[in-house]
Amino acid sequence: MVLPSDYDPFNVVEVRFKGSRKEFYRNVDNLDLYTGDTVVVESDFGHDIGEISLSGELVRLQLKKNGVDEDSETIRKIYRIAGDRDKEKYTEAKAREASTLERARTIAMGMKLAMKLSDIEFQGDGRKVIFYYTAEKRVDFRALIKQYAAEFKTRIEMRQVSYREEASRLGGIGSCGRELCCSTWLTDYKVVTMGTAKNQNLSINMLKLSGQCGRLKCCLNYELETYLEALSEFPKDDELLLETQAGTARLQKTDILKRMLWFSYPNSSDWIAIDLERVNEIKNLNREGKKPETLIDKPIGAEIINKFEPAPDLISDQDINRYDEIDEANRRKNRNKRRKKGKKGKPQNKSNRPRNKEGNKTGNPNRDTPKASQSNNSGSKPSKNRNKNRRNKPKPKPKAE
Repeated sequence: MVLPSDYDPFNVVEVRFKGSRKEFYRNVDNLDLYTGDTVVVESDFGHDIGEISLSGELVRLQLKKNGVDEDSETIRKIYRIAGDRDKEKYTEAKAREASTLERARTIAMGMKLAMKLSDIEFQGDGRKVIFYYTAEKRVDFRALIKQYAAEFKTRIEMRQVSYREEASRLGGIGSCGRELCCSTWLTDYKVVTMGTAKNQNLSINMLKLSGQCGRLKCCLNYELETYLEALSEFPKDDELLLETQAGTARLQKTDILKRMLWFSYPNSSDWIAIDLERVNEIKNLNREGKKPETLIDKPIGAEIINKFEPAPDLISDQDINRYDEIDEANRRKNRNKRRKKGKKGKPQNKSNRPRNKEGNKTGNPNRDTPKASQSNNSGSKPSKNRNKNRRNKPKPKPKAE
């Protein structure tokens, strides 16, 4: 969009630091700044380095949302756009964070303080370090600060954060499979109560309703207004009773989005589904002293499913004996295949033997020939077994004279 020629750009920008920490700074030198630029900004002690997250007229809305006056003197100024030397010093300071946090946790555990150090942030010039911690009660860490200052040789600042802010700084993946809302786009944390889950008809299971911070999930508030609007049409009675000629029906279950309610008669385990319009109609009739025949427009008892109807067999497929039947069928198939192959490989039947000129069946020449004639054929060699028997035959003993 082309801006007017006499338009002066808004000189306040939003700068983001490590984690979700954001602050507003004034562009007093009218630098040409864009979203994503790394800048050197004023700090309480030295200077800090951050990244521009928002600029232009949208910053006015953020100032109004956070309750900050755009002419306030508390808004610090931007020194310059970060150069190579500034970025190198910033990288060196960030490299010390892991080892410093580990040593700081060891010192705090040695002093037996009821606090948890969750994160650490070095200033851009390395002259100041901020420790973020969570605690249930007030903690006296005056002795801890003195020991930290002597150990790390820097200016120390202790900053207590809530459990939701801790999760936003550390980040992670939620149960939905996406990155945490508090660490990406969610900037303000609204109160989430157990009534929020009850209004949405959710089961009270803290393992499923709690996020990584250990508190109720922020996303429970996203659809709360839709549920409250839908609940405004439902009856307000916690134990809703509908009077009919078939008996008094009691409310068992409610589906808010489908606008369906389930009722049951006394001494009966059958649930009858009715839409919201029919429930309100019956309730209005009961106020006038009238009773409909049944909950739905059918004869008495027609809405109840007959218990004695044959139910489908749902566990027949789970019977282990079904494998025996399958094995027996496979064995039959294999047996039939072997029989077919055996018939194809057998010799011809006697009825199919060739006939001679006289019309008689010719037999197997080898079978009709005597064994003696077969063994005495000319040119036939003696069998090896016969020669072997001759060799092994004992020689007769000479007779005594």
